[in-house]
Amino acid sequence: MTLDVSSAKSFVLSGARPHYSPDRPGRVEHIFLDLTLDLEAQTCWGQCHIHLRPLHTQLRHLRLNAVGQQIKSVTVQHQPQTFYYDGEFLDISLNEHLGISPDQVLLITIDYCLEKPQRGLYFVPTHPPQAWTQGEDEDSRYWFPCLDYPGQLATSEIRARVRQPLQAISNGELRACYNEGEWQVFHWYQPQVHPTYLMTLAVGDFAVFDDQWQGKPVTYYVAKDRAADARRTLGKTPKMIDFFSRIYGYPYPYPKYAQVCVADFIFGGMENTSTTLLTDRCLLDERAAAEDFRSESLVAHELAHQWFGDLVVIKHWSHAWIKEGMASYAEVLWFEEEYGADFAAYYRLGELRNYLSEDSDRYRRPIVTHVYRDAIELYDRHLYEKGACVYHMIRQELGEELFWKAIQTFVQTYAHQTVETVDLLRAIETATGRNLLPLFDQYVFRGGHPDFHVSYRWEAADHLAVLTVKQQQVTEGLTPLERNLFDLRIPVGIGSVDEQGQVSVKMIPLRIHEPEHTFYLPLPQQPSFVSFDAGNHTLKTVTLEYPLPELKAQLQHDPDVLGRIQAAIALGKKGSLEVVQTLAEALQRQPFWGVRREIAKVLGTIQLDQSLEALKLALADDHPHVRAAAVEAIAGFKSANAYALLKPIAKHGDPSYGVEAAALKGIGVIAAAKPQPKPKPEKVLKRLRKALETRQGWNEVVRCGAIAGVGQLKEIPEAVNLVLDYTATSVPQPLRLAAIRTLGTLGDRHHPQLQQILERLEQLSHETFFFTQMAVVQALSQIDHPRVLGILQQVGDRTTDGRIKRFVDESIAKVQKAIGSDDRLKTLETTLSELQKENQTLKSRLEELEARTKATHQESVPS
Repeated sequence: MTLDVSSAKSFVLSGARPHYSPDRPGRVEHIFLDLTLDLEAQTCWGQCHIHLRPLHTQLRHLRLNAVGQQIKSVTVQHQPQTFYYDGEFLDISLNEHLGISPDQVLLITIDYCLEKPQRGLYFVPTHPPQAWTQGEDEDSRYWFPCLDYPGQLATSEIRARVRQPLQAISNGELRACYNEGEWQVFHWYQPQVHPTYLMTLAVGDFAVFDDQWQGKPVTYYVAKDRAADARRTLGKTPKMIDFFSRIYGYPYPYPKYAQVCVADFIFGGMENTSTTLLTDRCLLDERAAAEDFRSESLVAHELAHQWFGDLVVIKHWSHAWIKEGMASYAEVLWFEEEYGADFAAYYRLGELRNYLSEDSDRYRRPIVTHVYRDAIELYDRHLYEKGACVYHMIRQELGEELFWKAIQTFVQTYAHQTVETVDLLRAIETATGRNLLPLFDQYVFRGGHPDFHVSYRWEAADHLAVLTVKQQQVTEGLTPLERNLFDLRIPVGIGSVDEQGQVSVKMIPLRIHEPEHTFYLPLPQQPSFVSFDAGNHTLKTVTLEYPLPELKAQLQHDPDVLGRIQAAIALGKKGSLEVVQTLAEALQRQPFWGVRREIAKVLGTIQLDQSLEALKLALADDHPHVRAAAVEAIAGFKSANAYALLKPIAKHGDPSYGVEAAALKGIGVIAAAKPQPKPKPEKVLKRLRKALETRQGWNEVVRCGAIAGVGQLKEIPEAVNLVLDYTATSVPQPLRLAAIRTLGTLGDRHHPQLQQILERLEQLSHETFFFTQMAVVQALSQIDHPRVLGILQQVGDRTTDGRIKRFVDESIAKVQKAIGSDDRLKTLETTLSELQKENQTLKSRLEELEARTKATHQESVPS
C-alpha cells in the first residue's frame, strides 16, 4: 500500500502570498518609549523616540508600522515634520534641510496614545488589574510605532509610569525607580540589540522572589495570591541557566533574567529579551507538581530562547524553526540532564507524535516556507516539534562531540546578529566539515517524512536475517524528489540475549534509498530481536511485521525505551490472548513508566476480558500517567465491569488531578454506551454534577474532566442544560472554556437542543478573548449544520488574529465536507447570502452612525 502524498492537505490557503523582509531605510540604533499607563481606563500615552542612522543621503520618506494608534505629532531632530497616518502605516516626510547622512543619527519622536488597543498591549481587568504586551509575530506595531520585522536590531529603553502600588517590568536592567505623586516610574534599559517583537512591558501588583546566577539577578513575579507556587514552579531556573550556558558555549548574555506570570496570556510563554512572560496557569500547586512536567518544559523552552531567538535572531519568520525547533529540543535536552535518557527519549516521542498528528490531520508543509497569509500561521507543530526532531537527527548524524561543537560555533559566530537557515548549515560545515544539505533538503526544505513498512524473517538453513523495508509514502515521478523518496542511513540493531540474560546489540547501518529493499544479513545465530532504527533517532513512521517471539523479546530486552514501545504497539496489532498475557506481564515488570503507560494504551485496543484484568492492576501503578492511561483505556471498554473499576476513583478521587479527571470523563463515556445492567446515565449525571459543584482545584483539571463526562450524555436534556450553565462568564476560565468546547460534542445534527446550542455558541462568538474564540471555533467545527458556517464566517471576519482566521477556514472546510453536496448545501448558500446582506446593512448603518457622531463632536468643539 502506498500513501498518496498529493492527498495531503495544503498548508497554503486562499490569500496566501510570498513574504519577504522589507527594504531598510536605515539602521535603527535605539528605541526609547516614555509611557504612562492607566490600567483602569485601559489607556496608554507618551512618546516613542527612534534613533535611526540612514543608509544613504537620498532618504526623503520613512514608513513606520503603527496600527490603531492616535498619532498627535511627529518631529525629526526636534523639528515638526509632515506625516500621513492611515491607521496602519505612519508615513513621515523628511525635509532636505535635515542634512540626512549616514554619519548622522536622526532622532524621530512620535507623540501618540492608545485607547483599549486590540492587540500588542493587553489590559486585563483582574483585581488588581494587569497589563502586558505580546509582540510576536508582528504585534509590537499595535502598541508603539516601529519598523516591525525581526531583521532590524536595536538597543531599547522603556520608562513606564503606573499608579502605585503597581510595578512595571521590562527588558534589561532597572536604571531608576521613583515616585511622582500617585504614580511610580520604572526606567528600564536594554543594552544589547534585539528586534521590536522582543520588547516587552508587564504591569501588575506582584509578589517578587529573588534568585541569582553568577551574580546576575534571577527574579520571579507572580500575583500575590499565587506566591506559594512561585518557587515550586520556577525554582530550577538558575540551574537551567547554568546548563544552557554550558551546552551552548556562551554564558547567559543579559543583565538579568525575569519571569513574569500574568493572567489571560494568549500563549504559554514569550521569550522577551531578559524578561520572559508566562501564563499564570503554569504555576503549580503541591498536588500538581507531582504529576505535571509541562511547566518545567515551558520554563526550559523560554529560557533556551535567550540564546536561540534573542541572542541569535532570525532574519525572517520563514526561518523561525531555528529558534523554535531548538527551544523545543531544549526541553528534551533539559529532561535528559535532569531525569535521564529514558525520560528524554519518551518526551521526544511525544514531540514526534504531535508533529505527525498535524501532518496527517491538518496539512503538510516544508519547515522553511515564506508563502503564508500571516506569519503567525508558521507557529505550528512543523516549526516546533518537527524542528526539534530535525535538531535531534543532526545530533545523531554528527555525534555528540561534533554536534555541540557545531551548535557552539553557530551561537558564537552569530551572537547579536540575524540568521537564516543557510547560516546554520555554514556553521555546521565550519565546525565539522560536514555538509548536511542532503538532510535539510529532505526534512527542512520539503514536507513530509518516510513511512516505513519493515518485515523480518530468519532463514535458519543459511543463517540469514532477511529484512524487507518499503517506503510506503512513494508516489509516481521521475526524480527522487518527485517520487517523495528519502535517502537515509538507518541503523539496525541485532539483539542477542545469552543464558545469563545479558543483552548485547550489534549495529548494522543500512542505506535505504529505493521504494523497496530486501537485505540479507549473515549472522552466526538467530537474533533474539531486531530493532529497526535502533535508538529511534530518525523522524519517521514505521509499521513492524515481525514474528511474535521476536516482538516479545524486543519488548522485554531492547535497551531503548522507544524500541520497547514500538514492540508493544506491534504486538497490540496481533491482538491474541498470548499477546495480552505478554503485555500484562510487561505492564507489571517494565521499569520505565513511559513504557508501562504505552502498554496500558495498547491493552485498551484489545477488547478482551483479560485486557481489562491487566488494566485493573495498572490502576495501582505508582506513576500517575500510567494510572491515567489505564483509566482511559478502561473507559474504552464501555461495559459494566469497566464502570465498576472507575466508579471508586470518580467517587473518592485520586492523588493525581489527571487520573481523577480521566475517571470522571470515563464514567460519562461508559454511561453513554448504556451497558447492562448499569450504570444508569441519570445516576452518572448526578455524580458528575456533584463533582462540578465540589471539586474546584488547580486549573480546574478535575472539573474539566467532569464537564467532558457530562458532554457524553447528550441524550439527557439536563446534561445539555448543565453544560450551557457552565459557559457563563462567572465560571472560572479553564472550566468555562472546557464547557464551550463540550458544546461541540453535544451538537449532533439531529439533537433536539441543537438550536439552543447554536444560539449559545453564536452569542459566545462575539467575545474577543483569544481562548474563548478558539473554544467556540473548536466547538463549531464538530457540528455539521449549515448554520455553523455562517457563525464561523462571522468569527473569521471579526478577528484580527491569524491563528483564529486559519482555524476558521479549516473548520469551514471540515463542516462543508461533513454536510456534503445535497440539499443542505443549497440551504447553506442561502443562509450565507442572507448573512452577507445583513452584515453589509449593519456596516452601512455603523458608518452612518460614526459619521453623525463625528459631525456632532466637531460641532461641539469650541473654535
